[in-house]
Amino acid sequence: MELSNLENKKIVILGLAKEGMDNFGFLRKLFPNKILGLADEKEFNQLPPEIQALIKKDSPSPRLRRTSKRIKTHFGKACLKSLSQYDVIFKTPGIPLRKLRPFLKKRQKVTSQTQIFFENSPGLIVGVTGTKGKGTTTSIIYEILKKAGKSVASIGNIGTPVLSFLLPENKKDVFVYELSSHQLQNLRKSPKIAIFLNLYQAHLDYYKTFKEYSRAKENIALFQNQDDYFVYNKDQKFLRKLSRKTKAQKLTFGLESKNLDCYVKNGWIFYKKEKILKESEIPLIGRFYLYNIMAAVISAKLLGVSSSTIRKAIKGFKSLPHRLEFVGKFRGIEFYNDSLATIPEATILGIQTFKDKIGTLILGGYDAKQNFKTLAQAILKTGIENLIFFPATGQRIWKEILKENKVSKKNFENLKPYFVDNMKDAISIAFSQTRKGRVCLLSCACPSFGVFKDYKERGELFKKFVKLYAP
Repeated sequence: MELSNLENKKIVILGLAKEGMDNFGFLRKLFPNKILGLADEKEFNQLPPEIQALIKKDSPSPRLRRTSKRIKTHFGKACLKSLSQYDVIFKTPGIPLRKLRPFLKKRQKVTSQTQIFFENSPGLIVGVTGTKGKGTTTSIIYEILKKAGKSVASIGNIGTPVLSFLLPENKKDVFVYELSSHQLQNLRKSPKIAIFLNLYQAHLDYYKTFKEYSRAKENIALFQNQDDYFVYNKDQKFLRKLSRKTKAQKLTFGLESKNLDCYVKNGWIFYKKEKILKESEIPLIGRFYLYNIMAAVISAKLLGVSSSTIRKAIKGFKSLPHRLEFVGKFRGIEFYNDSLATIPEATILGIQTFKDKIGTLILGGYDAKQNFKTLAQAILKTGIENLIFFPATGQRIWKEILKENKVSKKNFENLKPYFVDNMKDAISIAFSQTRKGRVCLLSCACPSFGVFKDYKERGELFKKFVKLYAP
């Protein structure tokens, strides 16, 4: 939908968190006098204070009446019933479309800021998706292009709100867009360069099935044409199948497959037959980062960046917070914050990174219907001595470990479980039980909701209490 088509439409913004308020700010700037609908299942007084203030500022009524000269508000559980009053619904990605369907009527348009941006983008889009690693890959690509002098912006989950870049004063030539499954779900236009890193089971509390989740992800490539590029991890069977569904030109990377465009050989990353970077020069912990780097190398090459610039940008890249972030060495124990490990596969990669150095592993959290069998097997193959569990999955993970125990009784007796419901207690136990020279790793294999607000709060509290107990 072109922006000009919105002028005479009745518009409601559903979901008033960060993205919803970004939509509100953009539409208000675009249409200063237009009546806009604002809807949220929370009551007004339950919204964050800064969002309440923005809404009040736009309303001439200090009491925030349901209708003012420029806004109509719909709060509480009944807000979905108001959707029938509007032509266009700007939906926040976190709200499942199936939740809206009973309240929709014919000819209504449900859209999102991602869809609006793709349909009106003034520049080339490099889209990055995958269950894990898309934030790091997006950041590496952005740093390379910035180093190359490109007019580039990092947008989506990781960067600046999207719609502001549709305004004339903010236009860029290249947009590196981190795309979640929620943002991709109803997309009908794919980016010029589409990067797909991996696919694991996730968000099964949001999607009915893994197939529904994977179908949402596929949209990053399904609508590409012959002039576009699909950059994918050839090690994954799902992505090899997806590559046959897109019309785009294919470029591949991987660590296990053959006949790749970007690969690792004799300690070097190669693009085609050209040496790009030594593995030893990469300033990131964990060999799994090679996937992120290879995807970034391919996209940079497609955009004409020299190998020397790519090398300099990667060598100077710093890991993002909460991704195997080194907190420090205290009382002889090394502490690492991997709070963004919200699925079992990510925690397994963290375990493999440190191998037998881990003394204490902190894990567990929100139950997103994960399968912990492989994680349990990975834990039992290591020399981990202490497991600290958060609810609601802590007991379930421990039961899976007991079930999957395939090591000797002697070794198994060295593995001690502790169950806590806050970070302070977790760190207290970590300091008292972890031996000197070992690693304490926060890598929860689950989302944070319930005990913590989000993965950022979980990681920040980990760092806070580690430093508090350090002296």
